[in-house]
Amino acid sequence: MSTVSIPTTQEPSADHIPELRAGDRLTRAEFERRYAAMPHVKKAELIEGVVYMPSPVTQEDHGAPHFDVITWLGVYRAGTPGVEGGDNATLRLDLDNEPQPDAFLRILPEYGGQSHKSGKYIGGVPELIVEVAASSASYDLHDKLHAYRRNEVREYVVWRVWDRAIDWFVLRDDRYQRLSLDAHGQFQSEIFPGLWLAPAALLRSDLAQVLAVLQQGLASPEHAEFVNRLQRQRSAAT
Repeated sequence: MSTVSIPTTQEPSADHIPELRAGDRLTRAEFERRYAAMPHVKKAELIEGVVYMPSPVTQEDHGAPHFDVITWLGVYRAGTPGVEGGDNATLRLDLDNEPQPDAFLRILPEYGGQSHKSGKYIGGVPELIVEVAASSASYDLHDKLHAYRRNEVREYVVWRVWDRAIDWFVLRDDRYQRLSLDAHGQFQSEIFPGLWLAPAALLRSDLAQVLAVLQQGLASPEHAEFVNRLQRQRSAAT
């Protein structure tokens, strides 16, 4: 009896590189190979071994919120030596996950951080990741959340634009738990002392108030101690 050979998406012929398609199940190496062959594609992610290719985004639902998040994180980074940010940069989390988060903060490895350079990409995981999602139905709060938790992203923030809500998760005992608001209705990062967020101001696009609250965090004793701790870590590593 003859056997039938069934082609798979994992083993394309040597002279042809198939296009990436949403829903493909690929190895990380094959995902990177196909992605590199499609320079016109600006965002594709491998989440739990499945390819996701988000649709074009609008200014109201993504562009403007994303800009405000980057501004907030960028100001924190400017006041915190040893911390680096990223915007839609590819992360090599593990063999089944290679996302491009909307934004992240990481402690540089020479300052004691848990991520590192992996070729052109970041290997390991940043300490904090932020995603701008349409709603709670987004994969940012499902498969991607599980991948981030399993890879020990310490803090994960999701801005659900349509729902007008912000979720801030903290990894505790191998589980994500929601960070509570303080008495002033603000979030205060546990991993990045001084990274304070006024969610109500962010939701109403009051960037001036968001940055005013952040400046209070940057002026706090906790932030000063964090900067000193990073500097001590850097000195010990050299």
